Amino acid sequence: MYILVVGGGKVGYYLTKTLLEEGREVLLIERNPQRCAVLAEELGEHVLEGDGCEVSTLMQAGASRADVVVAVTGDDEDNLVVCQVAKHRFSTPRTIARVNNPKNHAIFRRLGIDVTISSTDLILSQIEQVIPSESLLHLLTLRNVGVSFVEVDIDPDSPALGQPLRALGIPDDCILALVVRNGERAIIPYGDTRLEAGDRVIAVSSEASEKMLLRILRG
Repeated sequence: MYILVVGGGKVGYYLTKTLLEEGREVLLIERNPQRCAVLAEELGEHVLEGDGCEVSTLMQAGASRADVVVAVTGDDEDNLVVCQVAKHRFSTPRTIARVNNPKNHAIFRRLGIDVTISSTDLILSQIEQVIPSESLLHLLTLRNVGVSFVEVDIDPDSPALGQPLRALGIPDDCILALVVRNGERAIIPYGDTRLEAGDRVIAVSSEASEKMLLRILRG
């Protein structure tokens, strides 16, 4: 597998270094001459000076045979251009872009970027998991289809206690997939299943119905 990494900042440097240690064929592209010289001292021939947004640079880097192009500069617009050029000019099978502003996720996806990664979103998700008032833990979010896997703990004062699931008014776009009882027993719930205090519920929900699901299970 041949991987092109565009952007020689800390992210690009450590990504390239790790991939090389794993035995991958990698080339790091950095346009700043001074930074490029510093990188070349350690990474040697695996560093190329040039602008990854330009066709000529990507051509020199061998983008036509690259399996993956990863754009991790500090500029979202540059990352988008790099991936689009790789995708449309060199038919790169997979493009990955760092997104500094989470609001840009949607436009990157609409424009054909295969994977977008935002450190801001990753940090926010960790913060959300420790806010007690939220009481809903996101296990996984599939952004492009609007679906989340969530985890909810059932408290002793939950309005859902003692009632069959079919009577709770759970939205059609929410599925209770698993109930973990006493931390050791897994229950596949169905319409007549009744929740108990201390149960942990794993659910699949549309993003639009998450708040309603939380009200039903926690009040």
